[in-house]
Amino acid sequence: FQDKPGLLFKYLDGKQILVEPGLPGVVSRWRPESATNPTFYQIPYRAMLPKKGPPNLLIAGRMIDADPEAHGALRVMVNMNQTGEAAGTAAVLALQSGVAVQKVDVAKMEEVLMEEGKGPLLTHTIHTLKDIDALNIEGVEDRLSYVMKAIALTKKELNDSVPLIGFAGAPWTLLCYMVEGKGSKSFDKARQFCITQPGMAHALLQKITDITIPYLRAQIRAGADLVQVFDSWSGLLAPADFETFAQPYLLQILRALQQYAPVILFPKGSWYALPELSRSGVSAIGLDWCIDPGTARQMTENRVVLQGNFDPVKLLLPIPQIKTAVKEMIDAFGPHQYIANLGHGILPNVPVDHARAFVESVKEYSLVKS
Repeated sequence: FQDKPGLLFKYLDGKQILVEPGLPGVVSRWRPESATNPTFYQIPYRAMLPKKGPPNLLIAGRMIDADPEAHGALRVMVNMNQTGEAAGTAAVLALQSGVAVQKVDVAKMEEVLMEEGKGPLLTHTIHTLKDIDALNIEGVEDRLSYVMKAIALTKKELNDSVPLIGFAGAPWTLLCYMVEGKGSKSFDKARQFCITQPGMAHALLQKITDITIPYLRAQIRAGADLVQVFDSWSGLLAPADFETFAQPYLLQILRALQQYAPVILFPKGSWYALPELSRSGVSAIGLDWCIDPGTARQMTENRVVLQGNFDPVKLLLPIPQIKTAVKEMIDAFGPHQYIANLGHGILPNVPVDHARAFVESVKEYSLVKS
């Protein structure tokens, strides 16, 4: 795909953009042909070139044909200004299927990028109250309808064989990215923002909470059997700061949703919060691999279901060792009041067979012990 020429698309108003390939399999830059500023921008969409057939463009979670000659045109309605920014609504139409696939609201197409090997990059970070006031939290179910459609489709295909878990990032973790603009080991800017401008921090955290609740509620309506809130960076907070900037918003989400579906809270690294969270009425608490299962049981006094906490790195072990480690983990937690899971996200270099071995080991244990 790297050697292919750029894919040329026409806007409905006659303007053109040239989408050029960058890293293998990734559309990394676009340039409006008619814009006065020829700067290249990254766009967070992946393009794939199958071994046979035309290249496809993945937009808003859906695969769209990108070969205008063989399979119809990809038509995008976007108004361009002098800086090459896109404003308005992009309407994506796959003529092959004859139906409108997706509408995507875009304020700026370069607003959220995915950098290879680095994760999300936000070019517009939060600095002032004006920035917070400008955040649009209306119409989340409509604007993210492709997520709900994906959940509904997945639920249908599962046919109730296993529960379907919806999820969202927690307010504190999302604040980290919105202030820092990218991933970080310590998120110093985000923590400084909260400590030096607490009023502004709480305004942002509340706004994130106010959109997370209807977002997860929509996932439940679409078919999610339960939802999980990931606070991946809460462990960077001291206990007192967790109680100030993370816990209140986690509990708001919990109380707003628990009447509709079970809720799992996963404040990664915040082991000190286990006693308090276990009394909150939460259905389950996620744990990372840095806390001993026995300690977690003692801190929660067996009041709540615990989830975790297999170190994702251990999935790189030989399969026999993975199976042994899984059995040891479940033995430590006990088979009751427990959801076997990883201690955080799976690593991209984990072989599929190794991930499958983890799942099979859990199922084999339940068959023997139940």
